[in-house]
Amino acid sequence: MLIQRHQLAYFLPNTFTALNMGCGFIAILYAFHGEFYKACMFIVLGAIFDSVDGRVARWTNTQSAFGEQFDSLSDLVSFGVSPAIVYYFRFLTEAGRPGMVACFFFMLCGALRLARFNANIDKNKSDYFQGLPIPGGATAAISLIFLSFTFPEIALYKPLTVAYLLFYAILMVSNIPFPSFKKSEWVRTHKKQVLMIIFLIFASLFINEEIMIPTIITFYVVASMIYWLTHLKKFEGIFDWSDEPETELK
Repeated sequence: MLIQRHQLAYFLPNTFTALNMGCGFIAILYAFHGEFYKACMFIVLGAIFDSVDGRVARWTNTQSAFGEQFDSLSDLVSFGVSPAIVYYFRFLTEAGRPGMVACFFFMLCGALRLARFNANIDKNKSDYFQGLPIPGGATAAISLIFLSFTFPEIALYKPLTVAYLLFYAILMVSNIPFPSFKKSEWVRTHKKQVLMIIFLIFASLFINEEIMIPTIITFYVVASMIYWLTHLKKFEGIFDWSDEPETELK
């Protein structure tokens, strides 16, 4: 029985990872049929599963190299391949080769982002991401799709949709620090406020997800970039990996 429980503990986080990958696959199928709202919502559901699997692994103390690699492969499907295909069928089928290249570039940057993270997994600081995380890039991609349901004219501006996708692709492979909030001092000291913010976010998503998802990801990206630009000295050398021990950010 103890062996079975131990095996179940390892199986549980990988189940959520598999569900994440499944959501990405289903989103691709819906995109082929032109059901873009369902496709986007499955990518959102995949992001929820992705946020759960790591926490389950930590709670059960079942982190493993296999789980890390499986998680990255799942993320590439759900947040790299899937949003690129959904975005292409929504906006760029008439854009020709430039549209194909833009979507491939987004997927490529997502893969590079994951590979870089895995290569530096023992050196990454838990308080900041190096570049926009791939779930964030995927959320940004589907955000424009959500907006196009309310503002259909967005689909008419092909150069805008291409530039938008390229911008977020570049953010994923950039060295811009994006806060992870995992060990944020402010989060630890303001738990009630954090719970209230989380409640308000979920309430707003329930009321109108087509507007609030783009609003939230845009606010996160813009606020992070402004903070980085106004605190350049603080982040100087933060991602210059070396064999010497890392020092804490002050």
